[in-house]
Amino acid sequence: MFLKGSWIFMESQVVSKQTKYAISAVALLSFLGILIETSLNVALPSLTREFSISLGTMQWVTSGYLLMVTIIMSTTGFLTKKFSARTLFTVAIIFNLIGTIFCLLASAFPVLLLGRLLQAISTGISTPLMYHLVLTLIPQSKRGVYIGFAAMIISLAPALGPTYGGTLTAFWSWRGIFIIALFLLIVTALLGETYIRLPAKNTNQKFDWLGVILLTIMFVSLSLAFADAANAGFQSLKFVSLLLAFIIFASLLLLHLKKSENKILNFSILRQPVIRLRLINFFVLQFINIGISIVIPIFTEENLHLSAFSAGLILLPGSLLGAAVSPYAGKLFDRHGSYVPLISSSILLLIGTSLFFVTTSVATAFSITTIYILLRVGFNLGFSTSMSDASMHIESELNADLNSLFNTFQQFAGSFGTNVLAAVISVKQLEHGSKALLTVQGTKIDYALLVILALISLGTVLLSRKYKTR
Repeated sequence: MFLKGSWIFMESQVVSKQTKYAISAVALLSFLGILIETSLNVALPSLTREFSISLGTMQWVTSGYLLMVTIIMSTTGFLTKKFSARTLFTVAIIFNLIGTIFCLLASAFPVLLLGRLLQAISTGISTPLMYHLVLTLIPQSKRGVYIGFAAMIISLAPALGPTYGGTLTAFWSWRGIFIIALFLLIVTALLGETYIRLPAKNTNQKFDWLGVILLTIMFVSLSLAFADAANAGFQSLKFVSLLLAFIIFASLLLLHLKKSENKILNFSILRQPVIRLRLINFFVLQFINIGISIVIPIFTEENLHLSAFSAGLILLPGSLLGAAVSPYAGKLFDRHGSYVPLISSSILLLIGTSLFFVTTSVATAFSITTIYILLRVGFNLGFSTSMSDASMHIESELNADLNSLFNTFQQFAGSFGTNVLAAVISVKQLEHGSKALLTVQGTKIDYALLVILALISLGTVLLSRKYKTR
């Protein structure tokens, strides 16, 4: 046991109340970011009408938010070493407060988008910071439980978000989403400023500005490509050009990371096959999770003609049950290893996505609710387990790098999933014919893509058995 600042680092089974409150404060800040994100998903049709813009443009309040989160998360491997946890938390709170005020007062789409991007900076800092506290302060014997607990808190946001946003949009205004968020932010700020005390490691590493620039251009190019496709189709010259730009800058980033001493993301940890497979699964799970949370509200509102409130209620049972599963998945991992929760996760995902695909044209609110329960339970069984297991295969000094890498790709998966799946539906809606029928066709293509991803998830779990026995 040794002392550092006001914290006690020890390999014991005791976790102090201060540590629990500190982790809870940062988890609540991440919760608010995801709550607002999923709240706005069900309000997208209303927002497109109010601001008189297309769905392809309006979805940037979600995909643009997730893209900014991705970029910020890529820097947190450096930030958590350079600055104290309390400093990072304070910065995250300030950005969220300013962004929330911008969104609340927005009278034009660019102002709303700016507010969302400021909020994204906050979430981009807070989510990796939460995992940083867990990986630093929680002993390995309890790590699965605490990562599961963190995942549960964050998972409650998608559970409550659609209902929260749908209720406020239907009975008050979408601006109510941000009014209530302001009060919750103040409570979160007080909790964090009181209990977060983890000091910085005082690293001599230099910030990788070139890596950030290349990564930003790479991610923005891909996101803009699918945003353009949503408005002009996948055959447009701009889509192809932006896709080519993504490939070029991705190649330049890989070359830079290979030669540079200061790396924005440490890909060297992926040399271990198990970590590589866990990252792929982590990416796939988040793609499915965030992507389908935007597909279902669009489908139910456009095809089943449900209100934003009803669309939100459809997602509520699955999200709540999924959130409740996260701590159980952590305990299962701590006691029996990763295989059981991960294989269960992949099987449930495959069943859920397949049922969505085959029932698309005859879907009802009840069938969607039931299938979504399977999907969310599957997601939560595997999500925290993937990262927990990967953390067991590296030295403790590389935890910050693993945290940054996994969270970066997790958020990019959400942004990319939103862009791709929304673009598919938008492209179908550009065709001549009944908008409801075209929405069904686009949704079915989306579900087919998710079935393929569920098969990839299953493949990573089965393949990892070759490399590990835990």
